[in-house]
Amino acid sequence: MNIHFLQHVPFEGPGYLQTWVLGCGHQFSVTRFFEPADQLPIAEQFDALIVLGGPMGVYDELQYPWLSQEKEFITEAIVNGKKVVGICLGAQLAAVCLGAKVTAATNKEMGWYPVLPTKYASQVSWFNVLFSQLPIAFHWHGDAFETPIDAIPLLYSMANANQAFIYNDQVIGLQFHLEATPETLAQLLENCSGDLTVGSYIQDRETILRQLNRCGEINKIAERLLNHFFDVRN
Repeated sequence: MNIHFLQHVPFEGPGYLQTWVLGCGHQFSVTRFFEPADQLPIAEQFDALIVLGGPMGVYDELQYPWLSQEKEFITEAIVNGKKVVGICLGAQLAAVCLGAKVTAATNKEMGWYPVLPTKYASQVSWFNVLFSQLPIAFHWHGDAFETPIDAIPLLYSMANANQAFIYNDQVIGLQFHLEATPETLAQLLENCSGDLTVGSYIQDRETILRQLNRCGEINKIAERLLNHFFDVRN
């Protein structure tokens, strides 16, 4: 496949997802919205889309004018039948493109917290199996998406009701980060440490760093999720 990434800031890159793409023999390209010269591809140039995270909000078009173009691009990709994976901000953008709203999360969630299958997750058996052991994922968000109409809400956490959805076996949104590696987390902590304020679901820097060994665990889940979603047979 030809997989295209949408990257919003330098310090939230593909992480493990790039490792998976290359390990499967796929090709990839990237639009970096923080690089003015970068362009969006036409539909014929990519087979699937992965929309990464970022500190901005989905409605911050005045500060980030490219958000309007990005939403149009994601919507067009969905209409054209491309598979789309959204992560954190990317999941929120995918939800908005499917007609849902994004609002301030019930609780800001930053650090290592478990995600749990909803009662609807059994409708997507492969996904339900992946998360049946209530894995601890990495979170860093202050907003949250509503589940789009006709999508299946798949996961929740103790902090927030909506952590994942799937739409028509074509679009999957994850509010958390399975792609995180020690390197990407170091960049996130360097650039966004001001987000680590006091909160019931906000861990401090030291607590986050003590659990870096969990990156390997969530990367394995990411591998299995992507293999199923993109129907990769290993």
